Amino acid sequence: MNKKFILTSLISATLLLSGCGSSDDTVVVVPVEPTLTTLFLIDSDGFSLAGVPYICDSMEFAQHTLNNGEFSFLVGENCFFDFNGYRGNYNSDPYNGDDIIHIVSDINTPANGVEYSCDSFGAGITFEDGSFDYNANDACVFYL
Repeated sequence: MNKKFILTSLISATLLLSGCGSSDDTVVVVPVEPTLTTLFLIDSDGFSLAGVPYICDSMEFAQHTLNNGEFSFLVGENCFFDFNGYRGNYNSDPYNGDDIIHIVSDINTPANGVEYSCDSFGAGITFEDGSFDYNANDACVFYL
């Protein structure tokens, strides 16, 4: 009887420890969709800058900012803007005829602290008002 009890106990313990089902648990990973974000280019008077050519990492072809200065991108992208025809904003001197450009959200909140680099100016971070330094006819990449 003692052998039967021990054997029954071992079988019960083995079944309890192994559990039911298989060890092939499937883990499903749902990919996170990138977030589409929209910002706007405006001048110092609050007027939108339409027609500025730009292209972002996920875009196959260049686009232009819309009539309201709108441009869209996926968060984390780099976007290249061609400011050909603009006089630049080096040293933020509005009395020198500079074209001061601001990057803002749809509620007119400045996009400050955005890293960027321009072909002839160099690298920088957008100012508190969303403006940035660049040279005349410059091309700039913003790391959005």
